[in-house]
Amino acid sequence: MTALGFLYPGHSAEDDYPRIEQLLGSDVRVDLVHTDIGEDAQRMDTLLQMGAPDRLAAGLQQLRLSGADAVVWACTSGSFVHGWDGAHEQVRSLAMAAGMPASSTSFAFVHALREIEARRVAVGATYPDDVAALFADFLRAGGVEVTGTHSSGTAAAAGSWGEEELFALARAADTPDADAVLLPDTALHTVAHIPALEKELGKPVLTANQVTAWECLRLADRRVNAPELGALFTREPIVQV
Repeated sequence: MTALGFLYPGHSAEDDYPRIEQLLGSDVRVDLVHTDIGEDAQRMDTLLQMGAPDRLAAGLQQLRLSGADAVVWACTSGSFVHGWDGAHEQVRSLAMAAGMPASSTSFAFVHALREIEARRVAVGATYPDDVAALFADFLRAGGVEVTGTHSSGTAAAAGSWGEEELFALARAADTPDADAVLLPDTALHTVAHIPALEKELGKPVLTANQVTAWECLRLADRRVNAPELGALFTREPIVQV
């Protein structure tokens, strides 16, 4: 049994994670702990506080007791807002406090893009323009070319979006020269729609909760073939003889 631990900010699209657990198979368990987000606003000051060490550490005891093999801070904006170096320091502190491998959703996107060998991406964000620009800067620091960033600027409502709004965001963000489309908000319900999004756009679509789960599997040294979670999960598991 592989146990995946997640620190999820507040309450929005956390029901994506039981669906992920179901699609990954019976030998993977998903444990999710909610963290305090403070003021729910996509501003620099509030985002910096959302991922503060004391707020993340508060949820770790429950994950340790669950026997989690690794932990991911399941928040994109609350990690990339610290910049490339600051986000590294954030996950280093988290790993030390947790006593297990740790990462964040922002790094999950960079690592997932390397996995699918995508170098150029289009971003469909629900953040204000200035925050979306910080995510593009983070990706560039990770060696990724950003072909375009489309921002809806409606993060507060993202958790209530359905299929229509999600597809509209992805279509608006896509550019012809992008190898993949990224939807970076963990507040978006995306897991049920990834195969249809990829069929619609004709290219891989990486979403926040999807790559967060993949990153935690990577930290736990697991590879799972689960096509219903998109192209990212179609690499065959390593067979050990």
